[in-house]
Formats: sequence, C-alpha cells, structure tokens
Amino acid sequence: MSEDGVLLSVKDLSVSFFTEDGVARAVQRVSFSVRKGRTFALVGESGCGKTTTALSIMRLMPTSACKIVSGEIIFEGRNLLELSNKQMRRVHGNKVAMIFQHPNTSLNPVCTVGEQIVEAITLHQNKTKSDAKKDAVKLLANVEIAEPQLRINDYPHHLSGGMQQRIMIAMAVSCSPELLIADEPTTALDVTVQAQILDLLDDLQKQSSMSILLITHDLGIVAERADEVAVMYASRIVETADSHSLFSEPLHPYTKGLLKSLPSLNFQGERLHTIPGNVPEPLHFPTGCKFHPRCPKGRLDKRCQTTEPILKEMGPGHCVACWHPENSEKLKR
Repeated sequence: MSEDGVLLSVKDLSVSFFTEDGVARAVQRVSFSVRKGRTFALVGESGCGKTTTALSIMRLMPTSACKIVSGEIIFEGRNLLELSNKQMRRVHGNKVAMIFQHPNTSLNPVCTVGEQIVEAITLHQNKTKSDAKKDAVKLLANVEIAEPQLRINDYPHHLSGGMQQRIMIAMAVSCSPELLIADEPTTALDVTVQAQILDLLDDLQKQSSMSILLITHDLGIVAERADEVAVMYASRIVETADSHSLFSEPLHPYTKGLLKSLPSLNFQGERLHTIPGNVPEPLHFPTGCKFHPRCPKGRLDKRCQTTEPILKEMGPGHCVACWHPENSEKLKR
C-alpha cells in the first residue's frame, strides 16, 4: 500500500466489447482510488459501466469478446493487468473478493452452502476440509445466520434472498480480503433486509479495516455508507467528491438529476423528478458530452454537442466533467 493510504488505484481504464455490430466502448478512461479502511461508491444508472469496471478489476471479463484496451489497476503497488492468471488466482479471495449482484445465480444449486464456503477456504488457504468446515460455521455465525451448524447443510434454494446474500458475504470474507467489491449487494431485497446487510458490511469493515468498493444506483445507501463517491454515466466518470460535498454541492446536471429523483420526507403526493431519456448504448454514444441529449443546457449548446469535457477540479477533491457545472463559482469561493 502506498504512503498516502491508497489501496487500489484505477488509472485511465478503458474496456471494449468487440461485437458483430461494432466496438462497444463500455468503460472509457475511468480513474479513481480506494483508500485503506474506507468505502468508495461507484454510482449511476444501469448500463453506465459500473459492473464492467468491477469485473475488470477482478480480471473476470470474458476474454473472447472483451478487451481491456488501456489503463492500469494498481493494487498494493502491483499492476493487476500485468499478472498471470496463476498470480491473479492468488489475489482472488486472499486480497480482493467480490459479492456479485444476484446471489441466486451466483451460488451453485447442486452444492450445499457449506460445501461452497469450504471450497473457497481450501482453495485459497492451506487448511484441511475439517478445519475449513469449522471456519465456515463461524463465518455463518458472523453474518448472523441462526443455527449455522444446521444451515451449513442447506442448499441455496432452501434459503431466502437475504440469507443467500449473507452466504455470498461469508464466502467473500472467508479469506479476510483487503478489498471487498460489493456489486449491488442489496438488489431485490426488502428495505429491512437491505439495512441488515449494509450494517453487516459495516461491522465486518470495522473489524478488519477492510476497504469496500460499493457499486450501486441507490443514492440513499451512498449518503449513509460511503466516504467518497464517483458518479458514472455512459462509460465515463462525470463527477467525483467526498460524500458530504457531493450531496451538499452537486456540480454535474446528471448528479443533480439523480438527487432530485429521490423522494423526500416532505413528499406530499407530487410527481417525482425524472431525467428524460435513457442511458445511450455503448454502440451508439452521442458525440460531445454523452449526457447532452438529456440535459436542458446541453441540448442548446453546440460545444456540449461536439466536444466531450474532461474531469476538472473545481474545489478540493471535487472534480466534474461538464461545460456548465452548477454551483461551481460557489464551490470555488
């Protein structure tokens, strides 16, 4: 880890899919850093490139159709893109682990949850199956599953969505990773279970000073849990800041639109704000700023339509890629 406390540094990462219809540039020049013991949130609508970024860090993208075109992924001083597959297998689990978005499709339906956790432990650590099984029972207890010595013999379909997600967390933290990538860890869970899962991640983070890369579209979760935030739109990061600055002084119109779409405590039946249009497909990105077809100012400004802005620091640690950043003068003062 570097002296400034940065555990993971992604620099100018670009990832493309090569299809029969053309090249889909799913991630373009993405850069961010995750600090030791901190939570970094990557936010945006579906289709913005968040999961592709996470899978690229893990080197889990399908090599037949996908290529990391450029960039560096520096973890503990090493560029993960330069490691062999054998070296990356040593990084997986022991150093970096990932909770996938849908536990019901990530767990093996023909193996008990205990067998799957034991496999993860024996694969990455020098332990016997009997010792690994004891560890698995302790892990299930740590993720607050009742009667872990019995649940360890259950198959995934015996468990609720919330319990399946707890199993995924137990597998992910079984080797005490330095970095946990949580890709939409509360998708399809009810609000109560969501809070329980997030509290569990907080507790595990405090116990081991683990860093978390949280991928989500839920800004309510970000406001409560994240230390730093990057807003991603159509393959690129359009705004980065610490959590407090982003919510108190959002600069990019896309960020402002996301925040306005959240229901408030003063909600009295009026229609929620919506951002018109949809995230463009990677095969058909618009020219200039990719958000301009959905932006009131961008639709009227030729520069927005022809020239793509780059991330520019507008205040301490607060960067935005926009030709018309809102609140920017206030932030500079």
